[in-house]
Amino acid sequence: MVYVIFEVPSEQQSKINDLIKDDVISRQSILTRDARALNIDKDVSYVKIEGNEEAIKKAEELAEELEFKKLDEKEASEINDKIREQEDSAADGMGMIFG
Repeated sequence: MVYVIFEVPSEQQSKINDLIKDDVISRQSILTRDARALNIDKDVSYVKIEGNEEAIKKAEELAEELEFKKLDEKEASEINDKIREQEDSAADGMGMIFG
């Protein structure tokens, strides 16, 4: 599966729903994270869409219309790593509770 990550300024967060309500895009894996939750000092949110290439292309087109910034490969990889770390940490915590 391929993925794309968009950076959305806080004042445009309401537009995220315009992106993810699309029928094709809504069937993909979608994660939204506030930058501060990832220990990044920016007033933005990140939207990660992971799925098939057709859906990713459509997401890129819609995001461009909505004026969301598509992260380049390096930035996207760094944000994706931070999201993974956060999810792994949460999973470890749940394991300790239910382990």
